[in-house]
Amino acid sequence: MKFIDEFRDAELVRRLADKIAMISTRPARLMEFCGGHTVAIMRNGVRQLLPPHIEMLSGPGCPVCVTSNHDIDESIALASLPDVIITTFGDMLKVPGSYSSLQQARAAGGDIRIVYSTQDALQAARENPHRRVIFLGVGFETTAPTVASAVLQAEKERIDNFSVLCQLKLTPPAMRALLDLGETRINGIICPGHVSAIIGTRPYEAYARDYGVACVVAGFEPVDILQAVEMLVQQVEDGVARVEIAYTRGVKPEGNMKALELMNSVFDTAGASWRGIGDIPQSGLKLKNKYACYDASLQFKVKLPQTREHAGCRCGEVLRGVIKPFDCLLFGKVCTPETPVGPCMVSSEGSCAAYHQYGAADG
Repeated sequence: MKFIDEFRDAELVRRLADKIAMISTRPARLMEFCGGHTVAIMRNGVRQLLPPHIEMLSGPGCPVCVTSNHDIDESIALASLPDVIITTFGDMLKVPGSYSSLQQARAAGGDIRIVYSTQDALQAARENPHRRVIFLGVGFETTAPTVASAVLQAEKERIDNFSVLCQLKLTPPAMRALLDLGETRINGIICPGHVSAIIGTRPYEAYARDYGVACVVAGFEPVDILQAVEMLVQQVEDGVARVEIAYTRGVKPEGNMKALELMNSVFDTAGASWRGIGDIPQSGLKLKNKYACYDASLQFKVKLPQTREHAGCRCGEVLRGVIKPFDCLLFGKVCTPETPVGPCMVSSEGSCAAYHQYGAADG
């Protein structure tokens, strides 16, 4: 299949791995900022193909994982309201909040439905005109244009029983916040492919300039990722830091202008709370005032319990790249995909879930 099979070619993978081993003389710590990359790296054994002095770290690139307990608690509280239908992507269902999960709320009688797109949520609103349908807007820049289009469609059709609990987050401010923390020295970043297809590469230029961190956008196949690693390693060896694109078939420097215009027409930036990092200014999206009638946080007032974190869960440290999942004492014992304690074990893009599934105990 064109653009797929050639990026899974075993001979290309071997040659890239050999080239990386040949050119790499300096220790390097590389972090991927995309849950899709984390899964691809683990599934394809990319870490095991690299020299031991090249360390791969997973960052806060899973939108479900970085959703705070406060935001999850708000979703659960909304599900308890009469005549409300909650629509959500499936990954959110089992994520533990402070005291419960959406799955438990559904078992208790809440009408919580899994959807595969914002259009499914709009259709639920059309089919249930006497009930209020709330879409849980969790995601990064990749998801934001679809949420924006749903709001505009609701306005066009005058669907007044539809609203969005907007928990969308922006990737670049989180990258800067993580670099500012300085807990882990990062030499290079594997920049997210899908996010970069929307925002382009210009937002990353500050990280190369201000922090001396190499940045390369990667695709999601083994050859894609190893090509990005090779480009990052070359930058480290040369002592330079710049932004490059290994995923040229999917990403342009300027991004997707139509998607950006759509986002900017519906959303303003706002502060957001990230699990493991905390509050980051201008790292979230909120609906503009003209669309306040579709903002579930304004339309519904719910009383939330005091937020708490689960004892022993080190998901926040995993998301910051401070520890690997198997460094958490709960990993694979108390915390499993069947009985998750933290969201990193729930989401299909979560680091803990990927490590658990693919068994890379050596990191």
